[in-house]
Amino acid sequence: MKKIGLAWQIFIGLILGIIVGVIFYGNSSVQGFLQPIGDIFIRLIKMIVIPIVVSSLIVGVAGIGDIKQLGKLGGITLLYFEIITTIAIILGLLVGNVVKPGVGVDIHSLHKGDISSYLSTTEQATSHSFADTIVNIVPDNLFKALANGDMLAIIFFSVMFGLGVAAIGEKGKPVLKFFQATADAMFNVTNMVMRFAPFGVFALIGITVSKFGVSSLIPLSKLVLTVYGTMILFILVVLGLVAKLFGINIFHIFKILKNELILAYSTSSSETVLPKLMEKMERFGCAKGITTFVIPTGYSFNLDGSTLYQSIAAIFIAQMYGIHLSIAEQISLVLVLMVTSKGIAGVPGVSFVVLLATLSTTHLPVEGLAFIAGIDRIMDMARTVVNVIGNSLASIIVSKLVGQYDAEKGKEYLKEVS
Repeated sequence: MKKIGLAWQIFIGLILGIIVGVIFYGNSSVQGFLQPIGDIFIRLIKMIVIPIVVSSLIVGVAGIGDIKQLGKLGGITLLYFEIITTIAIILGLLVGNVVKPGVGVDIHSLHKGDISSYLSTTEQATSHSFADTIVNIVPDNLFKALANGDMLAIIFFSVMFGLGVAAIGEKGKPVLKFFQATADAMFNVTNMVMRFAPFGVFALIGITVSKFGVSSLIPLSKLVLTVYGTMILFILVVLGLVAKLFGINIFHIFKILKNELILAYSTSSSETVLPKLMEKMERFGCAKGITTFVIPTGYSFNLDGSTLYQSIAAIFIAQMYGIHLSIAEQISLVLVLMVTSKGIAGVPGVSFVVLLATLSTTHLPVEGLAFIAGIDRIMDMARTVVNVIGNSLASIIVSKLVGQYDAEKGKEYLKEVS
């Protein structure tokens, strides 16, 4: 296995998982055997994410030092996120109106999934305003935020702590050395964890296919193809043009992140690749302080794939029920998604919860989500990949905008991975 690259190992695990899932479709015993393997891999990733984010961000922010420069970085980052996610929402609505994936779908031929586990969080999502999001960025209890994995609160504390360390000058050097050593050690732990990735992918994809089977895709194949096609269009055209505008070849990002993209697709989890994204984007020429700030923040504010999917799904459900949405109602849908997609960061199953909140707010039938619950995992795999590419590109663009991108370092790393 050492002679085979990690990307190929993960891909082999993906294919074998699909085969096992098809063979043992509906077999709960096989699912029970695979579940612990998948759970262990996800837990290993969750175990290392917060220590890496905290230590790397403290070191990076202390390196920037100037609060005005950090404020400029934050403003540019959030503005970029808002522009790109809004484009994603509008593109989803346009494609939904042109392709009409929900027209002609027979509701009676569809299998209803169980969405009861998400309904309990819908009230929280709909009542969660943008102001609440801003307030909740500031943690009232750091250890509670760490235990809950509240990334925005963790980022806020790490930024403040990094600025504090920078302010005390020489006295802060031992602290910086500690966190730098912590970050280095955790990146080595990440490399060890990644050796288990092919087995985790095999188990997770095997569970998915054995639960839902390939047959569940057939009645909703038009929706799946629309979502996948639109996401490919968004990556190649929208992100591709944005990248070209800043002198970046989007295919270079694919080459650098080939392992991470396969892993993100297989596991439907952006967290599984967060440590490697920060490491690789830094090696590609981005400043450490920028990658450690932009990428984790993007996991809450720059979910391009998720917002794109949510807009298509909302249009699909309206079409499936024969509900005509006027231009004014679709503009309202855009505005609601712009808020709800950022208002409940950290909630489990966030994309589905955002959809529930959006449908409730725009008075579309919430029960329509039960019909796409069974194939949500298939579409989640695609939107995770878009989120990963979007956040990686964001770190490069923000680095360029603030004048902290090392082009020569990026060229050298590209040669190394070629």
